[in-house]
Amino acid sequence: MSAEVIAGLALLGVGVGVLGTLVGAGGGFLLTPVLLIVYPNESAQTLTSISLAAVCANSTSGTVAYLRQRRVDIRSGIVFGIATLPGAVGGALLVGYVPRRAFDAIMAVVLASVAIWLSIYRRWSFHERRGGAPRRLVDASGTEWRYSVRVGQGIVFSLGVGFLSSFLGIGGGIFHVPILVTALGFPTHIATATSHFVLAMMSGAGVATHIAQGAYTIGHGLRRSIVLAVGLAVGAQIGARLSIRTSSVAIERLLVAGLAIAALRLAVTV
Repeated sequence: MSAEVIAGLALLGVGVGVLGTLVGAGGGFLLTPVLLIVYPNESAQTLTSISLAAVCANSTSGTVAYLRQRRVDIRSGIVFGIATLPGAVGGALLVGYVPRRAFDAIMAVVLASVAIWLSIYRRWSFHERRGGAPRRLVDASGTEWRYSVRVGQGIVFSLGVGFLSSFLGIGGGIFHVPILVTALGFPTHIATATSHFVLAMMSGAGVATHIAQGAYTIGHGLRRSIVLAVGLAVGAQIGARLSIRTSSVAIERLLVAGLAIAALRLAVTV
């Protein structure tokens, strides 16, 4: 790769890492569509493996930052993370059999659907339902968070999230954060932090599967994965710091905007 390409990928990684960590989505929801547009002749498997490796770096780096802030619900995160693993492996295996044009169309529909859902979910009352395992967290700033988590529902949701996230190479935060908030009772800031914790486990399983398949050869994504991963890791630290000063509503609006733009741009290329 030329110096210009390396610099461009590194800057892309930083930008995606900042926004991905800020909204708890890991960055893959933007990175995969960008890679699909920039590399129109690459297979879906190659590009999703690159994105998933970068997401793994981003989510791991973001998790470290969020653990310092004490905003990760570790008990819930471990259970949900383990539940994602079968789907994460299955998604990484299946993507190799999907034609590129069909994959682009699937990605555009998924991104647009999630953006619409995030725009209207506040009109519903899922997040007001009672019941579940009580949780109490006190973060590093001294803020106390009290809420209840419907763990059983979370396990079921996590099985599907693991598959979709690994299959699409987007990490899964765009699915997991809305589910944690609207269906499982998490405060938004705890949801974004816990989502990163789950993403680190889930994307790691997907990356391990791609490694076993030989996806990370020098000519098929290893160098691009490394450059993007470094940029995402740096961006994750910045995003985690910014999250402290950003309201829940602003975080959700950023996520909707990013999804809508990526879906529209990708749909044009289908």
